[in-house]
Amino acid sequence: MSSDEFPTDRPAVVTCGLPYANGDLHIGHLRGYIGADAFNRSLETLGQETAYVCGSDMHGTPVAVNAEQQGVDPEDFALEWHEQYKETFPQFNVDFDNYGHTHDETNTELTQDIVRTLDEKGYIYEKEIQVAYDPDADQYLPDRYVVGTCPYCGAKARGDECDEGCQRHLEPGEVEDPTSTITGNPAEYRERAHKFFEVSEFADYLTEFLDGLEGTSNARNQPRQWIEDGLQDWCITRDMDWGIDYPDAEDDGDDLVLYVWVDAPIEYIASTKQYSERVGKDVYDWEEVWKDDGVSASGGSPDEQRESGGDIVHIIGRDIIQHHAIFWPAMLEGAGYNAPRGIAATGFITINGKGLSTSRNRAIWAKEYLDEGFHPDLLRYYLTTTGGLQQDVDFSWEAFQEKVNGELVGTVGNFWYRSLLFAYRNYEGTPEADVSEEVHERIEGAIGETREAVNDYDLRGVGHAATRLAQFGNEYIQRNEPWKLTDEEPERAAQVIRDCVQIAKAVGVLLEPIAPDKAQDLWAQLGEDGDVANAHLEDALEAPPRTFDEPGELFAKIEDERVEELTEKLEERVDAASSDDGDESDDGETESDDTDAVESDDMADTDDLEPLLEDRIGFEDFQELDIRVGRIEEAEGIEGADDLARLEVDIGFETRQVVAGIKQLHDLEELPGTKCVLLANMEPAELFGVESNGMILAAGEEADLLTTHGDAEIGEKIK
Repeated sequence: MSSDEFPTDRPAVVTCGLPYANGDLHIGHLRGYIGADAFNRSLETLGQETAYVCGSDMHGTPVAVNAEQQGVDPEDFALEWHEQYKETFPQFNVDFDNYGHTHDETNTELTQDIVRTLDEKGYIYEKEIQVAYDPDADQYLPDRYVVGTCPYCGAKARGDECDEGCQRHLEPGEVEDPTSTITGNPAEYRERAHKFFEVSEFADYLTEFLDGLEGTSNARNQPRQWIEDGLQDWCITRDMDWGIDYPDAEDDGDDLVLYVWVDAPIEYIASTKQYSERVGKDVYDWEEVWKDDGVSASGGSPDEQRESGGDIVHIIGRDIIQHHAIFWPAMLEGAGYNAPRGIAATGFITINGKGLSTSRNRAIWAKEYLDEGFHPDLLRYYLTTTGGLQQDVDFSWEAFQEKVNGELVGTVGNFWYRSLLFAYRNYEGTPEADVSEEVHERIEGAIGETREAVNDYDLRGVGHAATRLAQFGNEYIQRNEPWKLTDEEPERAAQVIRDCVQIAKAVGVLLEPIAPDKAQDLWAQLGEDGDVANAHLEDALEAPPRTFDEPGELFAKIEDERVEELTEKLEERVDAASSDDGDESDDGETESDDTDAVESDDMADTDDLEPLLEDRIGFEDFQELDIRVGRIEEAEGIEGADDLARLEVDIGFETRQVVAGIKQLHDLEELPGTKCVLLANMEPAELFGVESNGMILAAGEEADLLTTHGDAEIGEKIK
């Protein structure tokens, strides 16, 4: 990479995908907004000049369809949700420097100016295309007014996206077997003139752009296949009257507006501009971030743009990678704006192992979480430190409880409280002693871990650097037992507690991006002035105030009875919503009527089996899975985890440490020597402080370990 490590001497901007202004927020949405907020805060702890901006996506057919169903004006409909989002985000400590919306004057003017520039440079042309039309409603059908089948994978598709299958962007006319959502009748295709952005002209540029792109691997790798398959030019107009008008277009009676994915990402620029105008360019200059300084759009490489402009980072859901890693940088390049430095695409959220479903109320809603009385920082910690940023995260109240009780209450909170309470009772604050060399080096190590994690776009690493430091603190105080030293070795006791108070302060500084309120509470208990959010990593080694008041406990344990209540409440909601949906099953497919089905004696009972997935993968996708024959060498339970075991697995080339949920299902003492099957190219994950480098494959609820029938060698690849 040519990009310098953070912090740089260039201003940065962090953005997240715009929420459609058409419904309640749930934790699936919050993962991205909290993640981007935590990353922005992390940059600030490094001393990076940065701004965190976003806005509500007011346009597009989702908003228009829902507004029409409610019989209200789409602008009024969207603005109502926009105002609700502005109230909700701060409740989860999501601190935008600016939160606008796509229908405001700034975004409208910028969008039309950028499209006008692309048109003047010859990147936009007009073409007759097939567009879905509903003869009964006598209107053309843009995007989500039409449903049908994806031409690439055969999954159900909605208008402009195969959101249930391959997640490809779909152009007007591509959906097969189109049906109108207005009347429910089959649609027909008719010729219609639309504007196209010549994305295909940017293939070489985009390849180079992806070569230097930072962030998550899925944001770099998925778009390469689309480029190799041949980029299709992008239809940027729609048959609607809700959106931003094509610039300088004469009123010819047609309801043609710019496609929502044209003006939506431009809101990133518009929101940054609004922030700059509010605080002044001497504080933050939006043009320094987004505009080229001496690097032309036609001659500057992506690396040269990164060096000349600001550091732009997008944190998005993985279902909109194509829009951000193909269309958006091509549009920026054509219009003379800077390319993003990094794109980090998050995985999805599942609930109790099943896909999140708003129609079946299988979701943890933002308002619901707050109404249950949980602190927002608990959810922030769970969402940012459970799995890597691009991995799917399963939410259950049991897993939430385990994470909170084990890491926040048992490790961080326990260390904070016992250290500060001992310091207060024995020294009325920080003892007069120097920090030991051991502790100084350990804090410096945690600072280095944090710095490295931020530059790797690893929020889990940011959170765990703080948690591991607190774990070290617990071990340190337990090892030195200062309560035994106060009478016999008072100077040694003071030294130990001085170290512990310093560790406590350092943990607070490091944890602030993930849990800002709780870190501020600690900051105040230490008697520190100001806001911990303004502290930099180096402040973790600055001496705490000499005196402070008696501390209080910052985290409370979540009891089993509370979890049982919440789980039961969620299940009741899901069951009620599912019964309202009639005969639809959880996966969205219609259940078959098996009244007359006959099952032979040797057939498995399929009633309790998970349904087969409709989505198929290609052979090339399968080949990307590196599945190996392994042999378990060691197996032991992980302390504090009910179900998890640590395994050492020989896969021929090396021995891998793997965490598996088999502690209660297998006699661990009998496992060494057992052959197994290991998915070797899984991204590393950390569970209960133990790193897992692979996944053991097993079948069913009893975790029947997969193995080989013959004499396959250890390390052989499964094909």
